[in-house]
Amino acid sequence: MLVVTRLRTPAPDLAAEGEMRQGLLRALGILATKPGYVGGEVGRNVDDPTLWVLATRWENVGSYRRALGSYEAKMHVQPLMVHALDEPSAYELVEEGTDLNEVRPRSLG
Repeated sequence: MLVVTRLRTPAPDLAAEGEMRQGLLRALGILATKPGYVGGEVGRNVDDPTLWVLATRWENVGSYRRALGSYEAKMHVQPLMVHALDEPSAYELVEEGTDLNEVRPRSLG
């Protein structure tokens, strides 16, 4: 599974950019210690320096959700998410020979 979270700094200044950079690198370090983590990167947009990305890869969606539910993530990763753009972020990997999720409503019962 691939998670791509795009975030925007709250202000276009060096202090805000520095805080975002350090926060995202710390978040990546925390997530990297969790079971099911496969890899990840932090990036900044080349055309708009206020736009950042936290991209991580996971063995499965459960691993990602458990990682976000950890104490460390609640304290240091989730506060950054107030700067996340409101868009879908979780993607299934498309590889030859694998089945993709079906597009259908999920039952609650």
